[in-house]
Amino acid sequence: MAGRILRRAGDLPSRSLWNRIKDVALTDVTVVARAGDIRGTLEQLEEVLLAADFGVPTTMKLVADIEAQARRGTIKTEEQFLRALESAIDSSLRAGNSDPRIIRAHSPPTVILVVGINGAGKTTFIGKLSDLLRRNKMSVLVGAADTFRAGAIDQLAAWAKRSGADFVGGNPGTDPASVAFDAVDAGISRGKDVVIVDTAGRLHTSDSLMDEMKKINRVIGKRLPGAPHETLLVLDGTIGQNAVAQARTFAEAIPVTGLVVTKIDGTAKGGIVLAVHEALDVPVKFIGIGEKASDLEAFDPQVFAREVLEG
Repeated sequence: MAGRILRRAGDLPSRSLWNRIKDVALTDVTVVARAGDIRGTLEQLEEVLLAADFGVPTTMKLVADIEAQARRGTIKTEEQFLRALESAIDSSLRAGNSDPRIIRAHSPPTVILVVGINGAGKTTFIGKLSDLLRRNKMSVLVGAADTFRAGAIDQLAAWAKRSGADFVGGNPGTDPASVAFDAVDAGISRGKDVVIVDTAGRLHTSDSLMDEMKKINRVIGKRLPGAPHETLLVLDGTIGQNAVAQARTFAEAIPVTGLVVTKIDGTAKGGIVLAVHEALDVPVKFIGIGEKASDLEAFDPQVFAREVLEG
């Protein structure tokens, strides 16, 4: 799953997060074992984690966990420190609402609404998700409710053709909610397992575009009560703590059920994944690690915890 997250990009720093932690916080690892001296080490650990976009609340929890173990005498070596931090990250990602499985409708189709800001990678994610579902023997229909850009419609149509999914789209300028309605309607009439609806990228600060997103959500529910069954928020992993503000605003507008973090291969600051999960109490469901159709991986907290540290 999340293996290769940090190792794929050739332009990444060669030094892993763990190496940076060792340099700053573990210049003398035996300090960790001496309760009287541990505070300085932990303060330096805080600095490294904050720089890696873990965010203040998550960083404080991780550091408190490490401090408790150190004071119990269970951390005395670098390896023990690494494994303790890895376990703390894994536990944080499993806390609260954390089930990474796609929510399925009681009877098909399952409707997945995909939202996010401009440039986050929504259309590419939908293509990859369609390919993943098709490889798992599910029939898929994708709806192009991003009608602001002709290029977005064409791009999604190309992804649908590549993955073997059906496609429903309108002309540029068509009411996005009507396209979403038509896509769900077609998914029902054609007996599809999954309908995925793309939406236009929108700044979380634009009230009119956020209202339009709410309308799309309502219209889908009118055509199929209970839908959308999943609303996935796609976030760009390279933008750091701005992703937290974006996520909160989207979640206030519509019920976000899962997170997708893209471009993780382009940043060594994987802590943003924890920060957003902590802020919204919403599970991370997918990680985007590249451009190929197969470069989409279901989220595994344990593997991610290891990869984000060791790179």
